[in-house]
Formats: sequence, structure tokens, C-alpha cells
Amino acid sequence: MKYDLIVIGSGPGGYISAIRASQLGLKAAIIEKYSTLGGTCLNVGCIPSKALLDSSHHYHDAVHNFKEHGILVDSPKIDFSQMIDRKAKVVEQTTGGIKFLMEKNKIDVFEGLGSFVDATHVKVAKNDGTEEVIEGTNIIIATGSKPASLPFINIDKERIITSTEALKLKEIPKHLIVIGGGVIGLELGSVYSRLGSEVSVVEYMDKIVPGMDADISKELQKVLKKQGIKFYTSHGVSAVENKGKEVTIKATNKKGEEVIFAGDYCLVSVGRKPYTEGLGLENVGIKVNEKGQIEINEHLQTNIPNIYAIGDVVKGAMLAHKAEEEGVVAAEIIAGQKPHIDYNLIPGIVYTWPEVAAVGKTEQELKETGVDYKSGKFLMRALGRSRASTDIDGFVKVLADKNTDEVLGVHIVGARAADLIMEMAVAMEYRASAEDIARICHGHPTYSEAIKEAAKAAWDGKPLNA
Repeated sequence: MKYDLIVIGSGPGGYISAIRASQLGLKAAIIEKYSTLGGTCLNVGCIPSKALLDSSHHYHDAVHNFKEHGILVDSPKIDFSQMIDRKAKVVEQTTGGIKFLMEKNKIDVFEGLGSFVDATHVKVAKNDGTEEVIEGTNIIIATGSKPASLPFINIDKERIITSTEALKLKEIPKHLIVIGGGVIGLELGSVYSRLGSEVSVVEYMDKIVPGMDADISKELQKVLKKQGIKFYTSHGVSAVENKGKEVTIKATNKKGEEVIFAGDYCLVSVGRKPYTEGLGLENVGIKVNEKGQIEINEHLQTNIPNIYAIGDVVKGAMLAHKAEEEGVVAAEIIAGQKPHIDYNLIPGIVYTWPEVAAVGKTEQELKETGVDYKSGKFLMRALGRSRASTDIDGFVKVLADKNTDEVLGVHIVGARAADLIMEMAVAMEYRASAEDIARICHGHPTYSEAIKEAAKAAWDGKPLNA
């Protein structure tokens, strides 16, 4: 069987690239080793975690915030199995939607492990033990990533777990110890903190979400600490041991002292690593770097011109929307078009509450590169909309070029930050100035007014409502 394009992996990057290729008239096939489509994001990542975040948020509101709104209810109880079942149904509906899209776009789906025979042939080792070889003029590798660990940690998937197991626990932990203060650890830590778990976050760096703007990190830690999560930054973990119904973690703090943590579950959340096992990259000589990432050029091509790679398996942020954009770009390049992608304008989001979102440069990056900039900040508590909803934590921070006023970076902690950030991503795509944003009429009362005010603060230093 011969195709214009074979895609290995059906995550957001993979299935989107296959759809775009089909839309452009290419005959496409997709290979997925699991029985459901959608990859990590839809099955054990973005979608199920957001389902649990939303469920736990409703419960937390009922316990802590309803009374203030004049809503009196008997003490809410958690049906945790129903919560997990709802999450599973959301996943099932979403992955089923991908299957429908494959049929709609006439994309052939092969279930099994795909591996290279040569530069144009891929073997599909099916789960029933049979094999099939298909031919593709072009091939996209979109096999994603899997949870990373530390060499001395034995992830038993019972007490010492990854994000995959954290999404399908049979009980709410009494004390969840999270190793790693990044996005995944904070989101899942938030889920169980809201449901009543004691949550301790142990982070090697001196701040949480270390890749984000320092002001964001500081504000988010303050807010989550107020919600009950405990943080132990500058702690290097040296040992993790399952003792039956208890897990102990040894760490060294910045003073060189040994600290021991004990809980009933330990979530190892120290990042993710590219997944290329079983692909047979050596059969075609595809190059990978020291991090295990497949090397690509600006056209997303590997060193074998007809083979492309996208998403978590290559350099850059491990984000579903980044993979999707690369999937579209790769398909369009294969179809003879000339698309582009601006990696500086891919937003980063943390779905805690309040949410965190950022696009463009951090203040630290601007300082390091010697860019002359100005900064404007506006607190969410100054908004009428925030006071009305009682979501008063956080701020919007706008960074602009001191000479041209062009917006260089935007950083938000606040209600609906994940949606708000897209206004600024669009504005920055068109190289808007802080004054441009400040002069656009924003609806009142809305959370987006904080963006207008922060932009004005960056432009002339004079926000109107602060």
C-alpha cells in the first residue's frame, strides 16, 4: 500500500498533520500503537487532567466559596469514582472524535507499532502478532514523549507514580508528595489539594515553573501556598522508597541538610523525554541529539529529506498546540506550500486556579539579551469583574520595547488567563505596540480589561484604574 504521507503517532501533532495533508489532496495514513487515537494529550495528558481540574474546582468552590455568594449547601461529599468515570467519558468522547475525523478525511489508520524498514517503507507490527509494510513518499514522525524520571527512582505505578497513574487513582491520597514544581506537578497537585489531600511540592530549582517569568513564579507560589500546598524549593531529591503503604523521600536542602518526607503517594513529575523506542531510526540513519530529540532543520526535515519530525520528539516546548502547529506546517511543506511558525509566540499555560499564561519574552530573557524594555503591571483585584466573581488573585504584566513600544512579552496570573493570553498572541503576531492595546476598547466588566490597563501602564505609566 502506497501513500503520499505516512504519519507515525496519532497525538495532536500527528492526527492534525494527517488531516491537513488530506485537506490538501494527499493520500495519508496514520500509525498508532495503542487502541485509541489522540496520543498522550487526549488519553493521559491535557484532556483528562483538565477534566479532573474542572471537577475538583467545582468541589473546592462548593466547600470554600459558595457561602460567600449566598449559596448554602450541606457539606459536599466527593464521589471519587464518579469523578474518575466522568474523566474517562470525556476522554472516550474526545478520542472517538479523532476516529471520526480520520474517517471523514479518508485517512487510513493502522493499529500497531510502526518502525522504519527504509526511508520510504514502514513496518506495522500489529497487536495480533501479524505484520504489514506500507510505503510512503513522505513520512512524519510524531511519536511524542513519555514521563521522565531520575536514575535512582523505581516508578512502581502503585505508590511511586507518574502523571499517567495520577489520573486514575482508586483513592484520594492523604499526603501526595510531588517531585517537580513544573506545570504537570502543579496541575495534578492542585487537583488533589482541592479534594483534601495534603500536597508537598519538592523542587530542585529555587522557584516553581522555573522557565516562566520570575514574577509569575513568585505570584503563583504565593497563591497556591494560600490554598494549602506546601513548597520546598532548592531541594535535591536523592532517594525515593516504597515502604508498603508509605513512600519516603530523601532530599538535601540548600543548606546541605538532609530532609525526609513521608506520604502515601509520590508523583514523579520531573519533565518528559522524547519517545523513539522501537522506531528503528538506526535503519535509516536519522540523527538524534544528546537529549534524544530528533534533529530537524527549519523545514522540520530530518537529515533524511523525505522524513519529517514534529512535536515532543524534537526540540522546543513540549506543548500540544506547538505540535499541532508543526503538524500543519509539515503537511503544507510536503504539499508544496510555504508556511511559517513563530516559536516566540507559542503561549505557555498552567491550568491551576488562578490560571497562568505567557507569550513572548520573560523579563529575565530581555535583561540577558540586553534589550532596553519597559514594564507595566495591573493587579486583578482592581477589576470590577474580578471582584464580582471573587477571583482577585494575580496580575497582568506587559513588557514592551522602550524605544519602539512594541510588545515583547505578556505574563498573566488570573482567572481565565489561558483564554486571555490569545489576545496578546494575536497582537504580537502583528507587532502591536503597548499603546495599540491600550487604545483598543475592551468590554466592561471583563477580565480582559486588565490587559488594556497593563498595556497602558507599560506605554505611559498611567493605568486608569490603579
